[in-house]
Amino acid sequence: MEKKPKYKSVRSFIGAKDFEESREFYRDLDFSEIVLSETMSYFKIDDNLGFYLQKAYVKDWVDNSMLFLEVENLEEYLIKLKAKQLPQKYTKVRLSEIVVNDWGKEFFLHDPSGILWHIGCFY
Repeated sequence: MEKKPKYKSVRSFIGAKDFEESREFYRDLDFSEIVLSETMSYFKIDDNLGFYLQKAYVKDWVDNSMLFLEVENLEEYLIKLKAKQLPQKYTKVRLSEIVVNDWGKEFFLHDPSGILWHIGCFY
């Protein structure tokens, strides 16, 4: 029988309309940045969760990019994000209230380029 590989992470690549502004935004979200080159950084929130931010912008790609971040305490995390006043600091950033679904709860955060983050928890 073939041994199944051990998986360690899945990492998405996302683009940025303004690379420097997006880098600052993700640092403000408490992601740690690892600069890989002049055109790419890896942002992580722990050893297994992160994504690559590229200095690349294709409108259709960015406008259709979405990520889902699952958190333990959704209400607490939303309060933390609201305290950062990200929509006041970044003109294109939008932060919603919590929406209750049949599978769980979530709220939405648009980054400075328009990338849509679903931040939620499952029942």
